[in-house]
Formats: sequence, C-alpha cells, structure tokens
Amino acid sequence: MNNMPKLLLTAAAGLLICGVASVAPAQMPKSPHETVSADLGGHKITITYGRPSMRGRKIVGGLVPYGKVWRTGADEATTFETDVDLDINGLKVPKGKYGLFTLPNEDGWTLIINKTAKQWGAFDYKEADDLGRTKMQVSKSGSPVEQFTIALTPAGNSAKLKLEWEKTVASVTLKAE
Repeated sequence: MNNMPKLLLTAAAGLLICGVASVAPAQMPKSPHETVSADLGGHKITITYGRPSMRGRKIVGGLVPYGKVWRTGADEATTFETDVDLDINGLKVPKGKYGLFTLPNEDGWTLIINKTAKQWGAFDYKEADDLGRTKMQVSKSGSPVEQFTIALTPAGNSAKLKLEWEKTVASVTLKAE
C-alpha cells in the first residue's frame, strides 16, 4: 500500500496536465493582432490592427456591411501613427496617432482618419472627431484572402496602404510632406 499515495499523486498530476492542455487552445485569440510599419524617407508610419479570418462567412457586404463605418480590423479600432505630416489623396494628416476606419460601399471605399486613436471598435466612433476622409481605389483579388491583411509598401517618400480581405483589395497612396 506504500505505492497508493504515489499513484494518486501521479494520477492527479496527469489530470492537471490534461486540463491545462485542453484549456490552452481555447484561449488563443480568434483575431491575432499585428503591427505593420514602413519607412518613408527616414520617417515611420505604423499601423496596429486585429486580423479576423473569414471562417466561411460572407465578409464585404455581410460581416462588414456596406454604408457603415468599420473599425478596419477586429477588437480595438485600428491605430495609425505617423512621425511626419502626410498627404493621403489630398487629405492633410499632421504627424500624430489616429484611429483608422473605413466606409465600404458597393461603388467604392472611403478611408477615415479619426482624431481619437484609442477606442473599442467603432462603437463610440464619432464623425465629428474625423480629421478627414478620402477615397480609396478598390479592386478584386485573384484569390480569396482568408485573414484580413494590412500592408504598407514603401517607395521613397511615399507608401501604398493596402487592405485585403475575401476578394476585395482597397488601397491608397500616402506621401510624406
């Protein structure tokens, strides 16, 4: 009977390990967060956002409805930070940190730079706090993009900002002033 306490201790440890292992995957975020940045002639632009996945859902015109301001990602509103004044399609953006939103419509998308950088989703979004809005170029991707992706592709003192999800690609050029 000397082995009984060891056996019980071993069994308890095994159950604890199995319990922790089964909980760990459930705690993984469904929409991991990512930060992308670009160097524009010695100046930095940084975007931080949540990356939701399609998971079989209709995205543009469905989960992301037309005619409604979207947080442009998941969870907290996407943040847009620049250490240089920018021109985005005629929209003058002073250096600083902002909320980045989009307004998808069937006939085009609008990029929104909002003066309130830290906010949860678009629930407290206020149009009165917009620094400004500008049109984006929209096209179709060749194949579906499962996970929402923001890319910044630098070219000298400018960069192409590209949003991709499902079969939609929305882009605009950012220029350092």
